Amino acid sequence: MSTLFNLPDETPAPPAGDRRSSVADLNAIIKRARDIMRKDSGLNGDIERIPQFSWLLFLKALDAQEEDREDFGTGPFRPLIEAPYRWRDWASCKEKQRRTGDSLTQFVNTELLPYLARRSGSPELDVIGTIFKEVQNRMRSGYLLRSVVDAIEGIDFHAQDEVYTMAHVYESMLQELRDAAGDSGEFYTPRPVVRFMVRMTAPKPNETVLDPACGTGGFLVETFEYLRKQYGKELSADAAAEIDANLRGIEKKSLPYLLATMNLLLHGISRPNLTLDNTLRHPIASHRHQRVDVVLTNPPFGGEEESSVPKNFPTDKRTTDTAWLFLQVIMERLTEGGRCAVVVPNNILFEGGVGTKVRKAILDNFNLHTIVRLPNGVFAPYTLIPSNVLFFDRTGPTKAIWFYEVPLPEKRRNFTKTKPMNDVHLAELEAWWGGPERSGRVTTPHAWRVPVKELNDEVDLDLQNPHQKDELAHRDPSELIADLIESEQELLTLLQQLQREFDGGQQ
Repeated sequence: MSTLFNLPDETPAPPAGDRRSSVADLNAIIKRARDIMRKDSGLNGDIERIPQFSWLLFLKALDAQEEDREDFGTGPFRPLIEAPYRWRDWASCKEKQRRTGDSLTQFVNTELLPYLARRSGSPELDVIGTIFKEVQNRMRSGYLLRSVVDAIEGIDFHAQDEVYTMAHVYESMLQELRDAAGDSGEFYTPRPVVRFMVRMTAPKPNETVLDPACGTGGFLVETFEYLRKQYGKELSADAAAEIDANLRGIEKKSLPYLLATMNLLLHGISRPNLTLDNTLRHPIASHRHQRVDVVLTNPPFGGEEESSVPKNFPTDKRTTDTAWLFLQVIMERLTEGGRCAVVVPNNILFEGGVGTKVRKAILDNFNLHTIVRLPNGVFAPYTLIPSNVLFFDRTGPTKAIWFYEVPLPEKRRNFTKTKPMNDVHLAELEAWWGGPERSGRVTTPHAWRVPVKELNDEVDLDLQNPHQKDELAHRDPSELIADLIESEQELLTLLQQLQREFDGGQQ
């Protein structure tokens, strides 16, 4: 049975052989649909094709769930979507009843999408209405749209194994969307980093978990997977249902909101607790009334908000840099004993002015127990800005900070798009971590401890590993040049890909 709005029982992954076959079949369907969309003049690149595919996929999946509810549910059945707006009515109906060409585009644009945008009155209906308030059909050809719909018909959302497989195929599509988005690609955080942050904060089933800039929902999906794996057999039906409400995300852009909703639904989060909103537009004091146990996030790097947003923050901590604003929100959102893991750019560790004041506020009011310094290229080629993960909790002021510098693999100068970071690169760090209590930590060539009293007046946290020489200063110039060439080649490859997408869209 489908799982979109009812929490599924623990379902084992299909055997590897079956999964490979199913993945191949689903990839073939997706490729066929995307090849068809490439022919439509209204769609330019995957940045538009993947969202178009996603809302169609959502309607197909939802209709399968509705059929299961009608056939196997208890009590009176009330459809979330009524005829003639159900997928079965206009998409998978008999040949004589199928719309195509101008008839199909007119129906979708003037009847179907406005109807869906008006749905409200229950949590499920609110999800549908919120998604479709922002959805547009960008396909101009009703004949090509019909072909895409027919391709999606090949996906069977009644089969749990197929839903499981589709969730993982969909994740790969989201990574492609990051690739296609270029310098707007703020939708995707590398999964090894996300999984590590989730494991080290170790959320519990009864705890509230928030991502205030959730993008496509990666942190929430990985938290859900972690909870099901760690506690699945111990959860009562009520406790399992509570998890959905406890996983909370806020996203201000309609495209990633749509993608996140679909992502969470496919992974079995039955009622995605997502809000289409700008976290930063609310007065900072208001966040104190919505505190949570855990915050997991990667807020936008270097973004700027409209001039009215900084006015929501204390006068001495106002800035248009979104990273600093999100840090202030996180501090207000954490309950007593709450904990956080947040990805930040390098300037957060040393920037003066507002930066110094925010860092002092963290150290005075929170235990900033660990700073993980990520190696070069984790987010390449989309940004080459060095990144870090801050781990802190509301358990009292910071007395000392552990730094851990994740090393690059041997003979590697940086991670790249074609050779990215994976889970094994964080295994040594996880072994050093010391479990939930962070016990038994020791100084190593990659780890060192700094008492707060040794920091300077600016609380500069951009500290060099005392066990390592300044590698940049002692490296051969030819190696530095090779690094620059490799980075430029990555960027050139991305630009050439975007150019091909653009040229294809103009044909």
